[in-house]
Amino acid sequence: MTLDGNTLVYGIFGYPVKHSKSPTFQTAAFQHLGINAVYVPFQVKPEDIEKAVESLRVLDIKGVNVTIPHKENVIPYLNEISEEVKVIKAVNTIKNIDGYLIGYNTDWYGFIEGLKEIMPDIAGKRVLVIGAGGSSRAIIYGLLNQGAGKIYLANRTIKRAENLIEDFSNFYRIVKMIIKPISLEEINRILNEVELIVNTTSVGLNEDDPEIFDYNLINSSHTVVDIIYKETKLLQKAKEKNAKYQNGYPMLIYQGAKSFEIWTGKPAPIEVMKKAIGV
Repeated sequence: MTLDGNTLVYGIFGYPVKHSKSPTFQTAAFQHLGINAVYVPFQVKPEDIEKAVESLRVLDIKGVNVTIPHKENVIPYLNEISEEVKVIKAVNTIKNIDGYLIGYNTDWYGFIEGLKEIMPDIAGKRVLVIGAGGSSRAIIYGLLNQGAGKIYLANRTIKRAENLIEDFSNFYRIVKMIIKPISLEEINRILNEVELIVNTTSVGLNEDDPEIFDYNLINSSHTVVDIIYKETKLLQKAKEKNAKYQNGYPMLIYQGAKSFEIWTGKPAPIEVMKKAIGV
């Protein structure tokens, strides 16, 4: 690739961000389609996020992804947000149109498209979602969008789960009939009622992290997703029990693919992006 005066600039805002795999697969996608563009990581401290967003306009950076800890904090500095952002309350993609910045959330799409690789039909399914943070909000939005029948939302503090449900009820009238908040201690009791288990927390990132629930209760009828980018203890147990399972890489690829399409208007080369990071 030759850098010249016509090279477009894209990137990712995060702190930290050096570990991000997005530059690898987004650059591979640009090169595959012959698009004269680069994608670079921008390490942005939390106190500098307003200036970072303004730099998109000043430097004519065409678009960025947004990751932890900035997904919520960028919203006040944008000109417009998409419908899903109004519900999820987090932005992971910004498109710059001549200085007019539009915020999107493609995390929910990434989760659903990745999940379809192992569970093609989500409608009517009974789901356990563990965690009530930003990733959980995007995933629940996707599950509701696809017609999930029942969602048990387990969190260390039930109040946070209840707050999430209250937020969503402003946009989905029957959400309180679909989502039931439960404590982590209640997971073992309801596990045989669900078909899909999704961990949205960081538990499992470290080898010495404790089990969230009794993993021995997983059986071959379960589908298990952990959005952490490795085979955690949860996924190891799912594999041992002959359950279908998936780590966070498919969600990462598909959310990035949707961002690519928002920026370029072109279909993302999914297989090229997967190959770039060995998925």
